[in-house]
Amino acid sequence: MRANHLLRLCVLFVLVGAVTALHYTTNTSLDEFHDIYRRLYYLPIVLGGIWYAIRGGVATSLLISILYAPHVIFQWGHHPATNLEQYLEILLYNAIGLLTGVLSAREQAQSMRYRKTAERLEESYSRLREQADQLLEVEEQLRRADRLSALGELSAGLAHEIRNPLGSIRGTAEILRDGIPADSPHQEFAAILIKEVDRLNQVVQDFLDFARPGKIEAGRVDLNQMVDEVLALSGRMLQKSRTELQVDKASIPCCRGNAEQLKQALLNLVLNAMQAMPDGGILRVTTGQKGNQLFIAVSDSGQGISAEMQNRIFDPFFTTRHEGTGLGLAISGRIVRGHGGRIDVNSEPGQGATFTLSLPCSESME
Repeated sequence: MRANHLLRLCVLFVLVGAVTALHYTTNTSLDEFHDIYRRLYYLPIVLGGIWYAIRGGVATSLLISILYAPHVIFQWGHHPATNLEQYLEILLYNAIGLLTGVLSAREQAQSMRYRKTAERLEESYSRLREQADQLLEVEEQLRRADRLSALGELSAGLAHEIRNPLGSIRGTAEILRDGIPADSPHQEFAAILIKEVDRLNQVVQDFLDFARPGKIEAGRVDLNQMVDEVLALSGRMLQKSRTELQVDKASIPCCRGNAEQLKQALLNLVLNAMQAMPDGGILRVTTGQKGNQLFIAVSDSGQGISAEMQNRIFDPFFTTRHEGTGLGLAISGRIVRGHGGRIDVNSEPGQGATFTLSLPCSESME
């Protein structure tokens, strides 16, 4: 801005000085040239008014009047017939300078009003956009609440109608298994029956865990210790699946929450990562802190997740595995949201996936 200001001043002084020099160096007998020179003075006057409003226009016209007046008095004094015209020209210089400055000031004020109006419109648009995003989020929460309400009512009936018969079936299967000789081929069928009953019971349990509103009993949670406990629980499965484990834990403070619920959420993420690598791979678990957020990142080297699937993986019963229930990630998402946190997914097809569990690091839950 300063360089632009200096450049404009230089242009005005050069124009005024050049025209004045032409007046004083040109013989008065060449009156047609002096007529042209007088008109040339209007150029810096108009520029001064446009660039610096009233002050610029008036200051430039006054400067020209001061420089031009001696030329009229001393060099044109022997031509009385032309004095009146030249004095009138000086008055016109000042009138044009004032008029140009006034018009420029009005235009600048109008531009400033337009700019402020545009800024207010931009602010209003930003607020409307934020409010629209909030409405969409509230709408999604309402839809999720409706689904949970329906699941809660249905789960109560399922708990009574399915789990009790499952207990009877399992007890009967155990009795039959105990009555079959150990070397009998039917022993395997009894074991399969018990295993499938347990799997079906786990499906019902997952369904109930997701549908039942969880009560958070807050306590101090050490996320690094929780990572160790979850990895210890899944250690045998990691070995069987030929998965290489990499752990990078930072020194982070404790947070407030329900340790068992958060452990379940993290375990679901670890199991999901292992299932994404059926032929083995690298599982990396990282803890850290960003601002007022603590995070646990679980990364796998599997096939990755498409953008379309990323928008659905936390929906209940959405799964890409034949044996899956589609409730693991949904349960993790519900638990973390209940703690005031969130789970983000970063993945590209063929390049693995990273699930980042973020929680507020303040020890008081809001």
